[in-house]
Amino acid sequence: MSEFLLLERRGAVLEITLNRPKANTIDIPLSLELGRVFAEFRDDRQLRVAIMTGAGDRFYSAGWDLNAVAQGEEYIGDFGEGGFAGFPEMKDLNKPVICAVNGMAVGAGFEMLMRADFVVAAEHAEFLLPEVRIGIAPDVGTFMLPKLLTRQRAMEVLMTGRRFSAQRMADWGLVNQVVPQSELMPTARSWADTLLKAAPLSLAAIKEVVNSTETSTFAECYGRLRKDTWPAFKTMLESDDSMEGAKAFGEGREPRWVGE
Repeated sequence: MSEFLLLERRGAVLEITLNRPKANTIDIPLSLELGRVFAEFRDDRQLRVAIMTGAGDRFYSAGWDLNAVAQGEEYIGDFGEGGFAGFPEMKDLNKPVICAVNGMAVGAGFEMLMRADFVVAAEHAEFLLPEVRIGIAPDVGTFMLPKLLTRQRAMEVLMTGRRFSAQRMADWGLVNQVVPQSELMPTARSWADTLLKAAPLSLAAIKEVVNSTETSTFAECYGRLRKDTWPAFKTMLESDDSMEGAKAFGEGREPRWVGE
């Protein structure tokens, strides 16, 4: 395991902490390590939710390690199975990922949040894409932000290199909740607890369909739902858990999910 990652299992929740002073930057070796961590999370039936955060209270992540760039790392390089930071491009990662932003999210450290399922942020956290000021352009942000924001808001983030507050990102819909720093991890864990109450196969089905239909029309999605549904969706429909919720409701008890 990398010396720059701290891992802790809390029941069915895996907490991943970037711990690379001074700014929790990520180079190719660390990204590859994160990819292995998220692959193990994906494949471990006992784990259901991941929380990713940064050590300290100044930086969540300053993104790609520019010192590594200066030493020859390629701008479009092999960052591993899950892409930069381990999870944004990982296939079949049908479990929720929560990012707890403890400080500045810069460049690729901001871009990875665009592929998180939930984002909670400390009040003092800031978000920026400074690439235009160092002679390059954001890659993921350039094609993701116009899908998440209005064109004009996306251009404001992409083209100005300005810093944006956590509250501004919440107002624009990129952050689910803003809390004081002392409440950040308790809040992220509370989100995880909420997700643990849901049927795991239902969450997997939702995430698979959301990811695979981002560029599909309503008619295409509806046609596939009726005729050739998604694997995780089909597994959910045919599972014992698909009946457990109704039974639990009728019997006045909490459902007992088994993931089958």
